Amino acid sequence: MKTLFFLLVFSLVGLVPNNELFTLTVKITSIESLKGMIEISVYNDPGKFAQVGKTYKMVRIKPDGSELIHQFTNLPPGKYAICTFHDENANRICDKNFIGIPTEAYAFSNNIRPKFAIPSFEECATELNKNKSFTIRMVY
Repeated sequence: MKTLFFLLVFSLVGLVPNNELFTLTVKITSIESLKGMIEISVYNDPGKFAQVGKTYKMVRIKPDGSELIHQFTNLPPGKYAICTFHDENANRICDKNFIGIPTEAYAFSNNIRPKFAIPSFEECATELNKNKSFTIRMVY
């Protein structure tokens, strides 16, 4: 009876979903100033992409050179997109001019360069099914 129980338990182990977590390493390049903070936001929901306060994960890092690296750890598998900006005046918003164009450096994952609007989640997203790295160049 014990043998049957152990066989049943071990056969069910294969049915349990894999709870593997991954690391997303983000390298931001072309930082032109050491003022303020670099804000890196990670989104996993297309309906919330690039919306302030609706990030999945977010960090603010004081730049100390022309590039910085940050690792987002323990992320479950799925699609993720990154939006970042250089908050030089440390007011916690990406300042824009009167027609809505950012006046502070910004960038999106996959180095998408928007023309007239914020890019879509799908344009910027990557499937995280293993540890991955992004290099994103700031736009000034």
